[in-house]
Amino acid sequence: MRKILPILFSLIIAIGIVSMNETIEYNTYANLNLEVVQEDSVIPQAILSINQTYTKVQKVYQKEQLIGVLSDDADTDAFLERVYLERYQTDFPNTKLGFGQDIFISEVETNFIYENQDDAIFNYLATQDLFSVEADKVQFSNGAFIYVKSIELFEQAKDLYLENFISKAAIDLIRVNKLPAPLVTYGTREIGFSIVEKANYQRGLAPASEILKSISEIVYFLSYGYNTEIELYTVVEYDTVEGIAYKSGLAPQQVVTINSETIKSVNQILEVGSQLNVTYFNSPINVVVNKERLAKETVYPQSTLYIKDNTMQEGFSVVQTKEELGYKDVLYKETFVNGVITESTMVSSTVIKQPVREVVRIGTKVVPGIGSGTFRWPLGADSKVSCRWYCYAGHQGVDLVYNFNKNGPIYAADRGVVSRVGYDWRNGYHVYIDHNNGMKTLYAHMVRYPPVKLGERIEKGDFIGNVGSTGRSTGAHLHFGIYVEGSAKNPCNYLDGC
Repeated sequence: MRKILPILFSLIIAIGIVSMNETIEYNTYANLNLEVVQEDSVIPQAILSINQTYTKVQKVYQKEQLIGVLSDDADTDAFLERVYLERYQTDFPNTKLGFGQDIFISEVETNFIYENQDDAIFNYLATQDLFSVEADKVQFSNGAFIYVKSIELFEQAKDLYLENFISKAAIDLIRVNKLPAPLVTYGTREIGFSIVEKANYQRGLAPASEILKSISEIVYFLSYGYNTEIELYTVVEYDTVEGIAYKSGLAPQQVVTINSETIKSVNQILEVGSQLNVTYFNSPINVVVNKERLAKETVYPQSTLYIKDNTMQEGFSVVQTKEELGYKDVLYKETFVNGVITESTMVSSTVIKQPVREVVRIGTKVVPGIGSGTFRWPLGADSKVSCRWYCYAGHQGVDLVYNFNKNGPIYAADRGVVSRVGYDWRNGYHVYIDHNNGMKTLYAHMVRYPPVKLGERIEKGDFIGNVGSTGRSTGAHLHFGIYVEGSAKNPCNYLDGC
């Protein structure tokens, strides 16, 4: 019995050790299985074994999703170089490739030995094109930014964009601290320019689709920034660049610049049916241009000077001095932002030709029997217009009535001589006054024979009769007519209040 007990004890210890090892292995795999469950990968990978020592591996994530685990000796640099040479070198020479913005590689230490799926992981990255190209990033001080193929390309595009607002000749001069020749005739000269937003250049990774590779792409961004709705114009027969620019509110050079792929000059003949971009600028940057403008402006004389002349008959006038406009040369300093004037200041003004004030002599000499050429209201204050000039066919005068005294008095509208007095079927009792200045007046439908005689000299405002309804009349009123050189005229053109 004593011999058997040591054997049994040894057997129990051996079984315990085996059980303990199985428990440790199970727990390790249990934990491992839990880890795998928690982090599924796009590329399925088996865990082949567990080492007692730890090695480095690279976990590749797309956003928060694990794509797969690269082995510690995976040459990602060689892979990127190969893809760059195959796909990107032509469009983006002399640079290098990186993973896309959503790709994150985490280097960790583990004692798990993963199934090698490096080729599958690289193939997935290549198939999904999850790469970024190292390019030049232009970051503006207002937060706007772009990636460009090269800074040199950006500078060329920027200069072309500037030509929307300032000439190339002026740009070249100002950059070497010179200015265009001073103005000797009317027009403008450009004396300075700047871009409000400062640009900072640095290298960065960006998807190939977001890198601007041509001058026209960069000019487009500088013109319209992000998400501007583009307005297109379809060319019709006889269209010119200048004509399209005028209709679109752009300058001819601006039409050329924003359509640089199809238009090379302002004088280019346009193809009927082709479409041109005529969208006004919505730029993420502000181009300030300073200009001088020399303009010819009118100098107006003082209002007409009227001089009374008692040697000239009343009703006549003579222009003694004819009005002449003067002009002055005015120099302005103006500021434009993206082609729109924002400030204009007058620098100097020089009168080149003085204006001449008009002087008119007005006759004041009263000659009995000759009218003044101006007319008073032929009735009293309590009167109004009943029927106007030509209110029906053949009515060549105005009908005036009293509000209350229907047979109220009639007064001569101006000086003159009675040239006709009497009665006829149309005018009833009436008076014609010849004002001896080419003008006559008619007073018709009087209530009775007028108290004036043929040839009698009449003064303005003299009583000549009473309102009536004789002749062709339908109510008490004065038919008043004015004749100039024998032609009937609208009295409302001569009477105040008519």
